[in-house]
Amino acid sequence: MQTKTILILGAGKSASSMIEYLANLVLSSNWNLIVADVDVQGLKNKISKFPWVKGAVVDVNQIDDVRNLLTGCHLVISLLPPHMHIGIAQLCLESNSHLITASYLSDEMLALDAKARSKGLIFLNEMGLDPGIDHMTAMQFIDHLRSMGAEICAFESYTGGLMAPSSESGPWKYKFTWNPRNVVLAASGGAVKFLHEGKFKYIPYHKVFRRTEVIEIEQYGEFEVYGNRDSLKYLNLYNLNGIKTLYRGTIRRLGFCRAWDVFVQLGMTDDSYQMEGVDAMTHRDFVNSFLFYHPTDSVETKLAQALRLDLDSEEFRKLKWLNLFNNEPVGLSRPASPAQILQHILEKKWTLSPMDKDMIVMYHLLNYTIEGKTFELRAHLVVEGEDSVKTAMAKTVGLPLGIAAKAILKGHIASPGVHIPVAAECYAPVLKELQEMGIRMVHSVKEI
Repeated sequence: MQTKTILILGAGKSASSMIEYLANLVLSSNWNLIVADVDVQGLKNKISKFPWVKGAVVDVNQIDDVRNLLTGCHLVISLLPPHMHIGIAQLCLESNSHLITASYLSDEMLALDAKARSKGLIFLNEMGLDPGIDHMTAMQFIDHLRSMGAEICAFESYTGGLMAPSSESGPWKYKFTWNPRNVVLAASGGAVKFLHEGKFKYIPYHKVFRRTEVIEIEQYGEFEVYGNRDSLKYLNLYNLNGIKTLYRGTIRRLGFCRAWDVFVQLGMTDDSYQMEGVDAMTHRDFVNSFLFYHPTDSVETKLAQALRLDLDSEEFRKLKWLNLFNNEPVGLSRPASPAQILQHILEKKWTLSPMDKDMIVMYHLLNYTIEGKTFELRAHLVVEGEDSVKTAMAKTVGLPLGIAAKAILKGHIASPGVHIPVAAECYAPVLKELQEMGIRMVHSVKEI
């Protein structure tokens, strides 16, 4: 068997399960695995159990160092920030290496399609959880229904990174299980766009967290969902043109969105400007920065009046639990945006403890007709983590990347070019192996 080399760029929170999977794979396949990161201790922690895995300390901004790493690599998995993927892709073209990322497909990446095809290379994007498993499971259902002659009338899809019931401490029942910045900026930067009963619908950012729906999943209870930014692009991606309802969103526990909306309405999630005096700012000062001046009214009273909240409301209880009204220093030494300051404050309470268990929840709803009858398909996937390292997020983001790497190197995924996993060639081998690991969607169908 030919000796092949896999290079992982980035060994952050989502990498642990993937590294373990690939470390065992290369050992049995007589392949090589290199894991590269700028964090020496973090890298050591990730690969210390696997002495046959090579670690490389590298600053990805040093292009020549990265280029040298890619020499002789057959496949690169990039867990770097999305804006860095294009530079890595260019180096993969130079070194004739396949590339897999978990990030959304950008126009710049798509523009490399012809070059990748000409070299017989596969650049597979959106290969994590959301985007990733959401695409694959959706297309598996959609393709199956179409093979039965069904006409799909409605498709809804929701995903959330939450805490497992055993670790839902505090009134928010939430902690950061992935990039905190993405959580703070969720749904910002544009209106939510979707399709409902044949009509185009739009929700401006300042209304997103008040326009929620409730879903229920057996054994796990009720959740609320808010809309993702642009559901309409999935009309083409999933070949759903002509469908009447198309909506994608994010899952949270009940009550989260109304409390989060306080941050949105005050302007705390704004990332467009820098606040001054941050080095001397307390949590209470930060809140007060967004409220009107009054010589005697407290910060709590001013906030309640500004947003028409009761001081004994559930929203206020959540804000107090975060210590937002305390005189604790923010702890940043330089100017920062409101979103950056809010993130820093939230991380003090929302960082996973060593034995915390997170939970991934995914939910699909499809309505379709066959021979004049209308049916409803509901499907859900729930994965619980083991601790703060072996998280459900790390499993559901990392394992699809690792399985796809194996499928590419063994020729099961063979179509060159720039892709996302919406074709059976991509999703079938990955979902099959995930199901063998116990990561699968449970579904039911009823006539309506």
